[in-house]
Amino acid sequence: MERLAGPLDSGRGEAFPLTCDHADCPVRWAVVAPLTVDDRVHGALVACAPRESAVLVRAAGEVARWVSVQLELADLDQSRTKLIEAEIKALRAQISPHFIFNSLAVIASFVRTDPERARELLLEFADFTRYSFRRHGDFTTLADELHAIDHYLALVRARFGDRLAVTLQIAPEVLPVALPFLCLQPLVENAVKHGLEGKADTCHIQITAQDAGAEALVVIEDDGAGMDPVLLRRILAGEVSPSGGIGLSNVDDRLRQVYGDDYGLVIETAVGAGMKITTRVPKYQPGVHSAARVLPE
Repeated sequence: MERLAGPLDSGRGEAFPLTCDHADCPVRWAVVAPLTVDDRVHGALVACAPRESAVLVRAAGEVARWVSVQLELADLDQSRTKLIEAEIKALRAQISPHFIFNSLAVIASFVRTDPERARELLLEFADFTRYSFRRHGDFTTLADELHAIDHYLALVRARFGDRLAVTLQIAPEVLPVALPFLCLQPLVENAVKHGLEGKADTCHIQITAQDAGAEALVVIEDDGAGMDPVLLRRILAGEVSPSGGIGLSNVDDRLRQVYGDDYGLVIETAVGAGMKITTRVPKYQPGVHSAARVLPE
């Protein structure tokens, strides 16, 4: 153990002879190669042989470097997982208290006049909150995310009635596609908020999900107030807190972390021109980081 101290302290490999009480012992030399992550020694690889060998020294060094890379990748993956979990918790915290209070107020208004309707809405509310605050898994399916959106829209329609018209065009073959948990519902919530904002007539929202070969293409579009692209860029960059706590930047960050920079949100908007949000979800997975593209109309 004393001979391990030098390589562990210095971070450099070392070869040394071994002493053994048995004359016929086949182990006479040892090579110690440190295992490092972020320039810190986390352990050591020890290889033994009957004689000194330059080949063994090189081989031990190569194996130690490979193991060190695997340890570093595991460390990065664990950090990324913790970051995604933290961002999901942050997104849950952003679910608007106003939406919850308004939903309960709408349900209460039906209790006397239409008890059956109140019961149905209460079940919709329970299903939506159960999904939003579930405690297992960073991923869900497109089908489950759309079910949650359906519960959310049922509560919004109960409040706004004919002021909200939603059209869905969903290709059945993309329903099993896996995607990050709570990555579409905030986009629909954003469309509802900005679609109804300052609008006296009906707000139209269209949700489409298409099969695009190795990817699923999801588009959420509204004909509402839209947004200044410069302001939107600042929101996505984290420079400005979005009013109402709608988690566009959160969703964009998580998509990029999971799938890579090419898979962030693409947002087309202008003041008074509505908003169109497009996201592509690969049917297979990896992970990276960046900022969304905003395309003024």
